Amino acid sequence: MSGRERYNSPLTCIDLFSGAGGLSCGLEMAGFRVLLASDYEPVFGETYRLNHPDVQFVDTDIRNLSGKKLLSLIGLKRGQLDLLAGGPPCQGFSINAPVRSTGDKRNHLFKEFLRIASDLYPRTILIENVTGIVSLAEGEVVKTVYKALNDLGYQVCHKILFAAHYGVPQMRYRTIFLATRLKSGIVFPAPEYNASGVANFTGGKELCFRILPLFQNKLKPFTSAWDALSDLPSITAGGADHPSRYDKPPASEYQRLMRKQSRELHNHSCNRITPINLERLKHIPQGGSWRDIPFELLPSGLKRARRSDHTKRYGRIHPNELCSTILTKCDPHWGSFFHPYQDRVLSVREAARIQSFPDRYIFRGSRTEQYTQVGNAVPPLLARALGRSVIDILNEGGRSDHEGEEGFSRNIRLCG
Repeated sequence: MSGRERYNSPLTCIDLFSGAGGLSCGLEMAGFRVLLASDYEPVFGETYRLNHPDVQFVDTDIRNLSGKKLLSLIGLKRGQLDLLAGGPPCQGFSINAPVRSTGDKRNHLFKEFLRIASDLYPRTILIENVTGIVSLAEGEVVKTVYKALNDLGYQVCHKILFAAHYGVPQMRYRTIFLATRLKSGIVFPAPEYNASGVANFTGGKELCFRILPLFQNKLKPFTSAWDALSDLPSITAGGADHPSRYDKPPASEYQRLMRKQSRELHNHSCNRITPINLERLKHIPQGGSWRDIPFELLPSGLKRARRSDHTKRYGRIHPNELCSTILTKCDPHWGSFFHPYQDRVLSVREAARIQSFPDRYIFRGSRTEQYTQVGNAVPPLLARALGRSVIDILNEGGRSDHEGEEGFSRNIRLCG
């Protein structure tokens, strides 16, 4: 069977370290059939199984998985899988980690992912991680990934992608490795939306796409916070998480996409905020932060901070701008998570909207666990863009039905 004929059937994928399934969700949007996913956290598995009932889910530590076992479960032979994807735990690499060290045991799960890649020998590989991986140990982690995959016969490239370039209404940068053993070369998705952001990392800025003025008018306007959230009903902080109805029609292309195949809202609830935070919130305008709070109301730590530091803490989202990065908890002490108009933090559903999860995607577990799942996830629209690039790699880098505006290719060819 020729390569061209092979790709007439659904493209196959395994998603390791899947979390709640953001990467799987986006890859399915792009046209992949996810055969199997795996994560160690039980509540992640509960959410994943609910939203991907046709995917085998293995809730086992990756160190106890073998490629032979995985191939047996999906009914393929070594070398037949189209894509192995995953995001090994990133906390040890993160610029937000208290101590960044190659000695962090979570970082060594990367080696387990590479071991599985050797066993499966897929046509393509996608690895997603935080920007901090680029500079950790003076780039030694990146060199390790390249050497391991080069030794297996793969060509490899990595870039830092800005999620807002692909329609995600959020300041989120992620490091992406793409690898293939095919001869077609590697392509990364070019920006589709005219978004700009301030990178909160040091090493690796040269790996980001820059949108030249010549191409800005060929791109769609970026998706703002209010483009994402304006149709969601008002809620009271601390209320119960009951399914609710939409009370407004969709007001943007993004909202129409998010509401596709959804008739009711789930996870649209948030935590109460303390009386002192309610008092602080009175002083914070849209786009403002802790610097707008009177000194006597500031937390003790921020009373000692320089005004140039922690610029997003106790922030209220500006409706016409991008949201700051969604973290594993929408705690105002850590970022800009106050609603633009209502005196409360974002609900789980609103955080999921900002991550580009469709409304039909339901999160299980406690509210704290739901926030964690949303914040840990790969934004599905970023994953969709990556999936389309991988499809182009599998189809020998030719044009596809997803090509962007004439004169500004959807994909940027690298390493080929």
